Amino acid sequence: MMRATGIMLAASVVLSGVGCGQNKFQQEVETEKVAVKLARHTTEGKYDLVTTSELAALLADKREMVLVDAMPLEASYKKQHIAGAVQFLFPKSTMDEWDTDETAGKSEADYEALLGEDKDKLVVVYCGFTACGRSHNAALWARRKGYTNVKRYPGGIFAWKGAGMPTEAATH
Repeated sequence: MMRATGIMLAASVVLSGVGCGQNKFQQEVETEKVAVKLARHTTEGKYDLVTTSELAALLADKREMVLVDAMPLEASYKKQHIAGAVQFLFPKSTMDEWDTDETAGKSEADYEALLGEDKDKLVVVYCGFTACGRSHNAALWARRKGYTNVKRYPGGIFAWKGAGMPTEAATH
């Protein structure tokens, strides 16, 4: 029985890519697109990246920081976010000019007020997943506003949950 279950599990893993019409080579093409986009965003934005384990360590050490969730308030943040995160919506596509329509009516001054006066304080931003550009915009605009210690957590809430890390829902 155990062996049959193992074979069925292995077959389902192998067939999971086939059912989607992608093989390992096609999957690598998609991975490459995401990796190159992330690298280009990081270079353009002049910010650093942080992994799930690095962010978890910063939070465990109670490192002073502003942790920004760049996802929509109602559809995402209120349902789940990393403990201690504050919400500020950014669009998925690169925001070259500030657009209050894309930031739920909030201004550059609103974002700066959220980040605080200390331009050297650690600012960590995240969104949903690596291919999502919301966290790029949040990091890019923090740097444009003069913040010097900006990190993007590209794996976002999906990687956080995938690593078994806890989330919380908004209480208000």
